[in-house]
Amino acid sequence: MRLVSNTELLQEVADLEDVPANSPNGELTTSLHILMVGDYYPPGGGGAARDTRVLCRELVERGHRVTVAAAWRPGFPSKSEEDGVTIYRIKDVSAYLPGAASDPQRRHHPPLPDPLSVWKLRTIVKKVRPDVVHSYGWITYSCAVALLGTDIPLMVSVREYGHGCAVRSLMYRSRQGETICDGPAAAKCLGCASRTYGSVPKAVVSVGGVFAGRVLLRRRVNALHSISTYVREVTRRDVLNRRSGAASRRGHRIIEDLIPCFRTTEHPEESDDAVFERLPSQPFILFVGALRRVKGLDNLLSAYRCLDSPPPLVLMGAHYVDTPGEFPAGVTVFSEVSHGAVMAAWERALFGVAPSVWPEPQGNVVHEGMSKGRPIIGTMPGGMTDMIVDGQSGLLVPSNDVQALMAAMRRLIDDPELRTRLGRAALQRSELFTNTEMMPRFLTLYHRLAGLRQGVHH
Repeated sequence: MRLVSNTELLQEVADLEDVPANSPNGELTTSLHILMVGDYYPPGGGGAARDTRVLCRELVERGHRVTVAAAWRPGFPSKSEEDGVTIYRIKDVSAYLPGAASDPQRRHHPPLPDPLSVWKLRTIVKKVRPDVVHSYGWITYSCAVALLGTDIPLMVSVREYGHGCAVRSLMYRSRQGETICDGPAAAKCLGCASRTYGSVPKAVVSVGGVFAGRVLLRRRVNALHSISTYVREVTRRDVLNRRSGAASRRGHRIIEDLIPCFRTTEHPEESDDAVFERLPSQPFILFVGALRRVKGLDNLLSAYRCLDSPPPLVLMGAHYVDTPGEFPAGVTVFSEVSHGAVMAAWERALFGVAPSVWPEPQGNVVHEGMSKGRPIIGTMPGGMTDMIVDGQSGLLVPSNDVQALMAAMRRLIDDPELRTRLGRAALQRSELFTNTEMMPRFLTLYHRLAGLRQGVHH
């Protein structure tokens, strides 16, 4: 798989073809109504949900109307208002089935259209009459069906691999172990999903839903937004079934665009004093993310054990079934900490580690750490290569390579001048992934889609 260079990335982020701007800062000024649809919406839900909220706030501040439809979670009202955004939390069929979700707070939309979600989304669409619908996650299948028979443009953000991979991770689990998947095939995917889920019926539903979903998406989606070059190439291969160029099916063209996730200096979150007080008094190595094997936690702990007299290691993230029960001496663990506490921790860290085993789609924690001037050790392949220039703004190591990870950690521990140089470059590069840089790209794409609905060719 060919990945574009960093120079090509910046060029693609900077340009969208044939769309004029009509304001001094390059943003189109006509007010739009955007319906955001997602598997999750904060509080909770991880980086994708937080990215969606940031985008919603930025749109409202620029004078646009935003409505959100997200999967329901216990304890939240079916309709609420936040920061000028109307939020609907909708139940799918599984919400009425006892035991359907092992953790109700991490309820997943099924990988196929859900009839109850389709009906509720269609009702919301008729009520709010959006100019553009912007969706992410498996709820997109319900969204696409809800929009059939309408001319409302549908834009899908591809933030991970779930539209081409029934287990979402792009990790192929065979009897010999796990490797990065080289593409879908029915028998191969059924075997992998069965081993991953521990259930043949669940595997059949997941694989069948994802395979059928590709046809639905190619028919109804108007634009695909990928968050990294790696995600875009995988999506072309596994969802669009092509390598490059425009996707056409019976005259239907899908616009492709690459817009990385971004951070914002607005809406600062308060730190958690209780967390701050528990941080080590001396500078530490910081890991932020789900405390899972797929995030490279086992490899990180193995590498850390091999270091002589290392600085403290701080882990911040949610526990899962594969979270280790014990941790080495020198490791401090925080579970379910606020985003504000995470950002405060970056300011006291020596450097960060993001040793994902799976090909990380982009890695929000990477540009969060970089925005605090901290060098990050990331892994490749994956979306981190768009942000980290190896040896210039951080370090990259092959995924699942404990020795390479340990060597990179030792290098940053032993060389304060290198840490300073990489951290300074990381801070500078992080400015490419901010609301100031990215919001004009989103607005241009939204207006381009709205123009398609009106029959306007820019």
